[in-house]
Amino acid sequence: MKSEKAKAKKLSNARVAILGAGKIGTILMQAMLQKGLLSKALIHATVQHAEKAEALNNDLGIEVGTDNADAVRNSQIVLVCVKPQTVAQVMEEIAPVATPDKILISVAASVPTDYMEKRLSSEVPIIRAMPNTPAMLGAGMTAICGGKFASHADIELAKTLFDTVGRTVIVDEKHMDAITGLSASGPAFIYIILESLAEAGVKVGLPRDLATQLAAQTALGASRMVLETGHHPALLKDAVTTPAGCTIDGILELEEGKLRVTLIKAVVKAAHRAKELVFS
Repeated sequence: MKSEKAKAKKLSNARVAILGAGKIGTILMQAMLQKGLLSKALIHATVQHAEKAEALNNDLGIEVGTDNADAVRNSQIVLVCVKPQTVAQVMEEIAPVATPDKILISVAASVPTDYMEKRLSSEVPIIRAMPNTPAMLGAGMTAICGGKFASHADIELAKTLFDTVGRTVIVDEKHMDAITGLSASGPAFIYIILESLAEAGVKVGLPRDLATQLAAQTALGASRMVLETGHHPALLKDAVTTPAGCTIDGILELEEGKLRVTLIKAVVKAAHRAKELVFS
């Protein structure tokens, strides 16, 4: 507990640049502010257009501009939250001021650490992160990996930041595209399942709002069972499935409809697409 407080104090005293204060950048920043990890007075965010910068400055109460190099110059931690297609341009802009005493943490999907390292003038520690949208509620899943110049301490600092928006795992970079297909794209697949379950509830006579609540809470509870018991999903499924009961009839329909293989193929396809976006 003492070490966690020390980390939080260290981070709250750090100057932070957030390059690209869009949806994910704002989600991360607000969560970290709420946890007391960052200080509004020490944040310098950027956006592309001056009008948006002024609006965000008024809405968020932080310094917002359009000059990425200016934001990075006096910062110790740099969150790169821009679109993958603009990473090269941003790296070139900040190269003169990106020094080895800074840490760059990128959430740009599919962009390898060496792609960014090649475009910087110094041996800057780079952390690649892949969060997902439930981070908005503190229920996110983030995978992080370190680049060539990132130390164990750098990775742990990044983990401390992302722990504020959910769970964080440290992985080898070779797994990042697969993680993008599973946990980053995964919420969309789950929403389709929830929508389908709710539609089924309507089909058997439930009001739509009640059916949606039942479906969502059931999925939440089932997920917590996996995470908190540590049991394999198949074992938990068997505990619900009584001999000659209604659940096994439902499972038979799922198997005949190839739900299992369809979900597997969805993740594989999304992961393959992430690989196709790899920048060289």
